[in-house]
Amino acid sequence: MPQSFVIRDRIYTIDQIIEVVKSNEIRLIIDPKVIRKVEQNRRFLDEKLDTKGALYYGINTGFGSLCNVQIGKGELKALQENLVRSHACGAGAALETEVCKLIFLLKIINLSKACSGITITLLEHMVNLYNAGLTPVIFEQGSLGASGDLAPLAHLSLMLIGEGECTYKGKTEVVSRVMKKLGLEPITLQAKEGLALLNGTQFSLAHSMIAVHKSRQAVKYTTQIACMSLEAFACSRQPFHPTVARIRNNADQAFIAAEILSMLKDSKIAGKRIYSVQDPYSFRCIPQVHGASYTAIQHVAQVVENELNAVTDNPNVLHEENMIISAGNFHAQNLALVIDYLSIALSELANISERRTYQLIHGERDLPAYLTQTPGLSSGFMIAQYTAASVVSQNKQLSTPSSVDSIVSSRGQEDHVSMAANGATRLLKICDNLNTVYAIELMVSAQALDFRGVESSGKRTRNLHAIVRKQIPFLKEDRALHFDIKKAKNILNLLN
Repeated sequence: MPQSFVIRDRIYTIDQIIEVVKSNEIRLIIDPKVIRKVEQNRRFLDEKLDTKGALYYGINTGFGSLCNVQIGKGELKALQENLVRSHACGAGAALETEVCKLIFLLKIINLSKACSGITITLLEHMVNLYNAGLTPVIFEQGSLGASGDLAPLAHLSLMLIGEGECTYKGKTEVVSRVMKKLGLEPITLQAKEGLALLNGTQFSLAHSMIAVHKSRQAVKYTTQIACMSLEAFACSRQPFHPTVARIRNNADQAFIAAEILSMLKDSKIAGKRIYSVQDPYSFRCIPQVHGASYTAIQHVAQVVENELNAVTDNPNVLHEENMIISAGNFHAQNLALVIDYLSIALSELANISERRTYQLIHGERDLPAYLTQTPGLSSGFMIAQYTAASVVSQNKQLSTPSSVDSIVSSRGQEDHVSMAANGATRLLKICDNLNTVYAIELMVSAQALDFRGVESSGKRTRNLHAIVRKQIPFLKEDRALHFDIKKAKNILNLLN
């Protein structure tokens, strides 16, 4: 029996929604209370539109700088479909299907809050297409992160009216053909519905949610791998003493330090031989650096989860308050700022990881240069560090804040935009880059620990080393490490 996920008036979590999207077995069901509330909301809007002289932005007026152009009642449906078609200006690569599916689900959730004036027919139509396995094809470029993620959401909306492309059973298809094959009919958009579909932050939000989910997973492996590097480099335990974090008054620093001490608990390597009065920062300051990024991830998660449960449409149709308000909830500044924050935090995790890789291959502390038995004849992990450095540098470039930029659009009507969408698409690249850098550190630290003596390391470190060696053998002689990096990235999933 397929599982079901009920769309109801409640608070959703990031992990809960990600889990729904990852499954192809979960069907959406609309709670009857939501159905009644959406119907009440629509009746309220229809009554307002019947009021003589009533003028509401985007409902019976033009859009953007054309907001003062009144549209006749007989043209309101055409107005909405013209809006969808004209705004479908996406460019660049198509997003991964899972991201598009998440955007689709987020739009359904947002409209179910009954603040957008849509008909229940539209909401049910979206749920039916989702359950039938149709996912809109959405492109990565086109949103300014204000007025909603207009161009991306327009491509989602095209699917609802039977136009554009969708993904069905893993293949890109023409929407009209798939609908015909499944006996589905496109919908005719009513007044306000095209605008309700396009206004919203679901494109930027979906990317942010995935990045938060990946970041939380990364926290679980970054410190484990760093600990194996610590033992391989024969570092002191002293910097991780609980008192250090206590006097810094930093709970996340304390959390990371405690995790390190737990892994080093039964180590016969850590602190046994003093190579230096103080270890390099990339080892000694792991709690401070990892802890700061962990703090950032938690803050970003809170902001993103708030947005998941927010109404980001405009105008807001509020039947219980007897108001239709034209405001700015579609402006994604809150996401733009934390997207940049998370980009920097993840880039810093990658940055310090690459420095540990460099130290391990440098030929110090009784470790051979480049961690090879035959330096000179063999290059060992020399170029693996080059790759890590290249990726870290790319992350620095990708982390240039998007939120400080703004370009005026719509003849000055939309004169400040967030650029959250540009930051969001780059953020997922940074997440993947982070995995690459830590995959390289994982390989390098395992090799270094073999030279140091893995049998003397802590139990948890030995277990981690064993996981690596099941898939990646000790580097006795040079081989193409590209394939090892791919295997190491897969191993990261086992550490979550």
